[in-house]
Amino acid sequence: MTEEERIVSLDKRENDLDTNSIRPKKLDSFIGQEKLKDNLKIAMQATRKRGEPLEHFLFYGPPGLGKTTLAHIIAAEMGVQIKITSGPAIERPGDLAAILTNLKEFDIFFIDEIHRLNKIVEEVLYPAMEDFALDIVIGKGPSARSIRLDLPKFTLIGATTRAGLLSSPLRDRFGMIGRLEFYRPVELEKIITRAAKVLNIQIKDEGAREIARRARGTPRIANRMLRRVRDFAQVKAAGIITLEVAHEALNNLGIDSLGLDNTDRKVLKTIIEKYEGGPVGIETIAASTAEEADTIEDIYEPYLMQIGFLQRTPRGRVATALAYEHLGINIKKEPFVAEKLF
Repeated sequence: MTEEERIVSLDKRENDLDTNSIRPKKLDSFIGQEKLKDNLKIAMQATRKRGEPLEHFLFYGPPGLGKTTLAHIIAAEMGVQIKITSGPAIERPGDLAAILTNLKEFDIFFIDEIHRLNKIVEEVLYPAMEDFALDIVIGKGPSARSIRLDLPKFTLIGATTRAGLLSSPLRDRFGMIGRLEFYRPVELEKIITRAAKVLNIQIKDEGAREIARRARGTPRIANRMLRRVRDFAQVKAAGIITLEVAHEALNNLGIDSLGLDNTDRKVLKTIIEKYEGGPVGIETIAASTAEEADTIEDIYEPYLMQIGFLQRTPRGRVATALAYEHLGINIKKEPFVAEKLF
């Protein structure tokens, strides 16, 4: 199964549920991330009273938790326009200048994957963030000269899944930094119920709870599962998602009670059955599973570590006692013991 085919993939897809239709428009409608929401409310109320733009804000955390949605909500709450782009899309300083000079006072400029900005572009962004000015060099060689263009006061919102890859000068220019945490099942249940209502999907509380339990703490995955279970329900269960329908549909898709799919289980079984639970190096795991090492490290490992099934050690990856228990494999040697999170 490729990453594009995985139900539990965190990447955005064109065939996902229409995010615009189910995306909340107000902060009070946004479910979860309570501490971050409280800080945002205070910041927005204070800046409105002062008649100033909101400070530059950096959102970081795993994919699919609502960073883009929050940027849209901030723009709506502040009554301003939002311009959206991504780090890789801004290839040259001229691309950035074209966007910045077309912003209006207090507008939101949202850069997704901001850690992937070109370094030259990033340096042009510094005076724009600090002084609301753009330094442009005209000409070349000895005759070159720099001119400064004033920009409207705007708010830059950056989003990244790899906060550690941001340079210190860029990170330090954000006035507020907020981490998005994985969602609890009860929060995901509310998100699924709300999405089902918006999309006119009939779902029982127990059905929503079962989808939420397997959604790996991520709204994007929860909404994708909702779509797949809806299809199953329409074909085999009169269109109503019950506990039994959700259970059968997700099992047929190979997604178990903790949200692990076939690839997750293959990685764990490789470590346990071929290498006695580890420690084993990431390159060895990649060769044994026919997956790229980067893919395992960035896509599969984070959730396995989050639920306490996998441990990174200086000598390599180690499967924990919880992984043995979940897979129903007898322990042949003393395994690594990790605290169960869920």
